Amino acid sequence: MQLTLQTDYAIRILLYAQQHHERLVNITEISDFYQISRNHVAKVVANLTQKGYLQGVRGKGGGLKLGQAPKNINLGVLVEILEPLDIVECFGSKNRCVITSQCKLKTALYEAKQAFLDVLKTYTLEEIQLNNKPYSPSNFSLRLLTP
Repeated sequence: MQLTLQTDYAIRILLYAQQHHERLVNITEISDFYQISRNHVAKVVANLTQKGYLQGVRGKGGGLKLGQAPKNINLGVLVEILEPLDIVECFGSKNRCVITSQCKLKTALYEAKQAFLDVLKTYTLEEIQLNNKPYSPSNFSLRLLTP
């Protein structure tokens, strides 16, 4: 299973805002830190703000902060809201597969999707926060993860 970049960025943006809870953050610094297009960050921030995960503060000295306490931001719920998770065509509204009524794959994949979400629902943003290191590029290095 793979999350869209929108969801990946959303989680990272929320982690950044959580790490800097003592002050307001802005789109440019988030974009610079993660080396993500400012336009992408702005789109994800707009979506997170609309859904109440972030709160925007306007005016001079404005910026962004979490719209909810980190312990109340459930990762499974967040992913479920942001991701369509239509793993195969028959999950979606535009299903044209002729074997849908007889196919057992749909059931297996639905159960797998639910298991994926159920595991994520056991975690909150608070529980996945990074060590108390300040968020600066010098404190992090790119490492490939292997199973």
